[in-house]
Amino acid sequence: MANTNVLRNPSSAGNSEVGTLSVWTKRANITNGNQNIITLDQSGTYFELYYKSTDEIQVYATSHTNADLTTKRKFRDTNAWYHVVLAIDSTQSTASNRLKLYINGEQITDFFTATYPGQGNNMYINQGSGTINVGSLGSSNYYTGSMSHFHWIDGTAYDASAFGETDATTGEWKIKTNVSVTYGTNGFFILKDGNSVTDQSGQGNNFTVSNGTLTKTEDNPSNVFCTNNYSWKQESSRYLTHTRGNTMISGGGSATWYQTPGTLAFNSGKFYWECKYNAATNLTQNHAGVIDYEKTQENVQFRSQTGSVFFTNEDGGEMHIDGPATTADYGTIGQNDILGVAVDMDATTPTVKFYKNGSLHASTNAASLAGKFVTPAQMIYQSGEFQLNFGNGAFGSTQLTGTTYQANGLGIFQYQPPTGYTALSTKGLNL
Repeated sequence: MANTNVLRNPSSAGNSEVGTLSVWTKRANITNGNQNIITLDQSGTYFELYYKSTDEIQVYATSHTNADLTTKRKFRDTNAWYHVVLAIDSTQSTASNRLKLYINGEQITDFFTATYPGQGNNMYINQGSGTINVGSLGSSNYYTGSMSHFHWIDGTAYDASAFGETDATTGEWKIKTNVSVTYGTNGFFILKDGNSVTDQSGQGNNFTVSNGTLTKTEDNPSNVFCTNNYSWKQESSRYLTHTRGNTMISGGGSATWYQTPGTLAFNSGKFYWECKYNAATNLTQNHAGVIDYEKTQENVQFRSQTGSVFFTNEDGGEMHIDGPATTADYGTIGQNDILGVAVDMDATTPTVKFYKNGSLHASTNAASLAGKFVTPAQMIYQSGEFQLNFGNGAFGSTQLTGTTYQANGLGIFQYQPPTGYTALSTKGLNL
């Protein structure tokens, strides 16, 4: 939702003291300023829930309500979905019961700041005027990640169990896709299974996209997809710019190499993903491929490592295998071309194949990958760019349209993945 927000202007008043928020969030650009999940703006009096620039979650309401909760816990995982539930009930006699915050089913009770509203205070929620902003504080504090299953309840304070439950097999907190709640006058349910801002609660409280582009992603709380790893850092002079939910990377402009691994790794299975050469700048030096994840911990170029295979446009199109470049001239990848990467870890000797716009372009055996946990990896030079599609169904903010393909029913791709290959996601890893 980078630089994107959706809004609604209520016309009828609801309960200004009691309500519940429930939303699943997957973070992208952490430590990138305050990022608002929701802002209720009543003529300059705000009620907000947001990720702080220092990665805590804060619940804040301006002076009339005098509420301020700031967690001690930080939320920096850019691979996981966090389930955030906030129950509001200022009618409660016990102060700490007036605001309850739950993350992944557990109530948070340890706060840096814990200022609760007075009993019976107007919380400036469910007003009959003002603006509800999802994903920003007006035209600032944009949320940069993904959101799913956003519920707002007017008039009832629910705990997290109304919206999620513990998986009996794995013990993990998981989403309830069908909830049974009473939404009330200003309640709504948006972002259900996609990017629709049409209210699914039955209340008709629809939102509109106010700014930016709201892109659908197949990445969801039930099936987490690989992305570029924003949390992986090399050295300060080589920091990439990550955007579009960490599926787009851009170099910092210095005459140096920038690189990033993926957020998921695998040592078995057959996986496919796509890299779009979306910018002409430094196109020759773009590298895409796979690397032994352990080797990403060393502060050297990925393409020089044993346990790595990359395709590059250098010298007419070549592969780097365990460091050295091949002498073969495979042909280059042009601007707006899509390089498909297919890795087979089930073969007797692992194989890596590269596809240009759906046709096999180059391939190799990769004995050094055997028995290793490997991950997608990219290298770009100076101002180079890459857009990645791990099956989420978009390149940057551009949704895939027309004829698209799936891999074992998981993910959406521009080109047909090889037979037997799947998307690199949590469900794909468990096939």
